[in-house]
Amino acid sequence: MDLQLANRRAFVSGSTQGIGYAIARSLLREGVEVVINGRDADRLADAVRGLEREVPGAELTGIAADFADAAAVQRLLSELGPVDILINNVGLFDVTSFVDITDADWARYLEVDLMSGVRLSRGLLSGMIAAGWGRIIFIGSESGVNVPADMIHYGVAKAGMLALSNGLAKLTRGTAVTVNTILGGPTYSDGVADTVRHIADSQGLSADELKAGIIGANGTSLLERFIEPDEIAQLAVYLASPRSSATNGAAVRADGGVLTAML
Repeated sequence: MDLQLANRRAFVSGSTQGIGYAIARSLLREGVEVVINGRDADRLADAVRGLEREVPGAELTGIAADFADAAAVQRLLSELGPVDILINNVGLFDVTSFVDITDADWARYLEVDLMSGVRLSRGLLSGMIAAGWGRIIFIGSESGVNVPADMIHYGVAKAGMLALSNGLAKLTRGTAVTVNTILGGPTYSDGVADTVRHIADSQGLSADELKAGIIGANGTSLLERFIEPDEIAQLAVYLASPRSSATNGAAVRADGGVLTAML
């Protein structure tokens, strides 16, 4: 299927690895000009080179910025210019007891996981509406609906993202601009893989044993395995395309059946 994305321009936040990298790669394969992002300039350059190898001839650039720094985000927006597609992917996560989450931790999570989307959308949405077409996609999580007891700060930030996306969609009434959220389930991104390896080593297990144990303990997963970043990316690319014109203000599930409630 031709997704009609050729000659569009996209920005993907937090895209040097994991889901963001997979989305950037999928967009490039559809003929989209893509700007990727990471905090570290060297890692960003490595990601650009990797994508250029995987998608020869792709139109690709990178802009380094730390989304914990509001001034850095403003500089990014000034350098970026208008885009047709905004993928709000950047995010932090970790497993932490609620009583050990400090005020500074809360502020950092909300700054990166929620305010990144606020600032990017504020800077780019009006340009999309003026141009007559655009897509904003938030990469959310089922944790924003079913908040984990050991990741409350992450779940709260993702719940805020879901509310932000829903509210922004109402600003697009009667236009060809849409705003949607993907509710991803347990995904084996690079960050998750690093965490699994660290915990597995501390417990004397292999990473595969721990992965199986994590999914086995999740009694509602219908997929019964971790989701791959490319599986999230394929849905993101569809939502970024003109083919998804009737989907707006939606929370689209790619959770492997983890959530048990209707959305």
